[in-house]
Amino acid sequence: MDYSKHKIFETNSVLLLVGILIMVSIGGLVEILPLYWLKSTVEKVQGMRPYTPLELAGRNIYVREGCYLCHSQMIRSLRDEVERYGHYSLAAESMYDHPFQWGSKRTGPDLARVGGKYSDEWHVLHLKDPRAVVPESIMPGYPWLAKRPLDAGSLSDHLATLKTIGDPYTEEMVKAASADIAAQVDPDSDGVDALQKRYPKVVVRQFDGDPTFVSEMDALVAYLQMLGTLVDFATFDASGPNLR
Repeated sequence: MDYSKHKIFETNSVLLLVGILIMVSIGGLVEILPLYWLKSTVEKVQGMRPYTPLELAGRNIYVREGCYLCHSQMIRSLRDEVERYGHYSLAAESMYDHPFQWGSKRTGPDLARVGGKYSDEWHVLHLKDPRAVVPESIMPGYPWLAKRPLDAGSLSDHLATLKTIGDPYTEEMVKAASADIAAQVDPDSDGVDALQKRYPKVVVRQFDGDPTFVSEMDALVAYLQMLGTLVDFATFDASGPNLR
């Protein structure tokens, strides 16, 4: 092999450094410049919507209790992961997560598709006493969530803040946050129709089994039960028909 053509670079460190900088600059321009012509780097997918106030409160509790430290919400496009957890995760499914819950460490299973996999009763019991339903579990219990009333006072402000950074919450959604929380745990509420109009595919029911008050358990179970349920993967086509 003839090494004479690049001998000049190997024997001149300054020239080699300049060459490296030029090549890195070209690569960076190729990667970065096209982004300026894209309206969004995340393709929107049919079915995706922002969190309801109750689901958002549940997500806040999920983060507060450190659930993300042991559970990821990102199914990779690997055969063993897809067979175990379901369809690989889409970027659009995390478009309203601030921050996203991807992660790379799993002490427990991935939760990206946990919605609807178990009953509300299972989740409540699992959160109160994990080993009652999964004997080998090392997860700590969170029994106080069922006894602690949900503090929804700041949810309107939270929705308003998310609205300012681009999440599609309307002024109506912001003002109705407290009413929507009450409606989502009461199927007989007069506000259910308005809630379902604002948030398609919303699940309305008493999540923790206690109708006397809205608990943190209600919120967390509502959040878990919607994970992975918004996109219809029975009709989803990655080539484009579901994109809008």
